[in-house]
Amino acid sequence: QVQLVESGGGLVQAGNSLRLSCAASGRTDSTWAMAWFRQAPGKEREFVASINWSYGGTDYADSVKGRFGISRDMRAKVLYLQMNSLKPEDTAVYYCAAAKNGPITYYSSNDYNYWGQGTQVTVSS
Repeated sequence: QVQLVESGGGLVQAGNSLRLSCAASGRTDSTWAMAWFRQAPGKEREFVASINWSYGGTDYADSVKGRFGISRDMRAKVLYLQMNSLKPEDTAVYYCAAAKNGPITYYSSNDYNYWGQGTQVTVSS
């Protein structure tokens, strides 16, 4: 089992930045990839960004390309999401996810085995 705990959410004005963190614990040695998803009220959960845990390859949703950056600290087992130039439409609960085995379809939530509890990000205009 892998436990994921997100932190770093909050209320910010449009144009500002936030950095989310996701601390992983438990049996993380076989982690293939980790990702961030988000879910806004009344909408389905959507892919934000992913990273291959070993090689560091990344993927981003078109809506966040150029503004968000995903990274990881392998030794500390922490996943990050640096969010810059935030927009009101980025308001959502952000979830951290981990996939045990690969290859996977990085943008598909069905391919991830473990999820955090989520952290709220609210961007005011």
